[in-house]
Amino acid sequence: MILNKYIEKYFKYLNNDIIEKLDANSILLAKILIEKLKFKKEVASLSEIEFRVFSQFGEDGIIQYLINKIPIKKDRFIEFGVGNYRESNTRFLLINNNWSGLIIDSNKSELEEIYKESISWKYDLQALNEYITRENINDIFEKVGFTGKIGLLSIDIDGNDYWIWDAITTIDPIIVICEYNSIFGNKHAITIPYTPDFDRKKAHFSYLYFGASIRALCSLAEKKGYAFIGCTSAGNNAFFVKKEYSSLFITLTPTEGYISSSFNESRDKNDMMSYVRGLDRISLINEMDVYDLMSDSVRKIKDYKEF
Repeated sequence: MILNKYIEKYFKYLNNDIIEKLDANSILLAKILIEKLKFKKEVASLSEIEFRVFSQFGEDGIIQYLINKIPIKKDRFIEFGVGNYRESNTRFLLINNNWSGLIIDSNKSELEEIYKESISWKYDLQALNEYITRENINDIFEKVGFTGKIGLLSIDIDGNDYWIWDAITTIDPIIVICEYNSIFGNKHAITIPYTPDFDRKKAHFSYLYFGASIRALCSLAEKKGYAFIGCTSAGNNAFFVKKEYSSLFITLTPTEGYISSSFNESRDKNDMMSYVRGLDRISLINEMDVYDLMSDSVRKIKDYKEF
């Protein structure tokens, strides 16, 4: 019994060592791609500059392109909704560019995994276990001294993303990455109505009811002084930059920059994968409410003729 515990502990450390070596190889290859990105003057689509090391899709490459174009003095980032931080938008920034960072997640056991890795002491990283609401977000930043200008903010909480970004006042990021719900389309500025304890898994059995449309995020970005420059080719994250730097990029309307996702992540009432595709996905949640920014009212999804 005791021997088994020692063996288990040994292999856990061995696996971490192997993972770090694989990471090092991936980072080395990424550095070659970064050098090529530096020579790109202007891109018509962010898909041209995508690559992934730790990001879910091509966000690592897009971020590297942006930070090499924009003169960022405050090389700090904030990301929330990171899980155990193995897959994230800022891990490569932390390791490759040595940025300082704050990461936040509501799952304590996931965050504890970070402290089993060398990144917990090799780099300037703060990890907080907090459930984020629009009522507490600014207090959280102030509590740990992350206020004022920062280089990048990444929002991915599968729910109140629009409302949280709207509430943030204590930080001033140059780049903002925010997840959008692709199945809400690009015609309507809509988001889920705000409830502090929103849980995507509990809100609707399909897991498809969450977040905001690309048009809603672009409307909020405009209000906050940001320009929309595109989405990942996977159709999950939208990228925004401060308007003072927008001349460095091709700026887009929600219609021009919108990319529909091809995810088949829907579930049935038994919590089994149902693999509903394309436009059929919106029909699964057509009885649910959305808040419409243009009419300042709550409407049923089924009230909209098209998305």
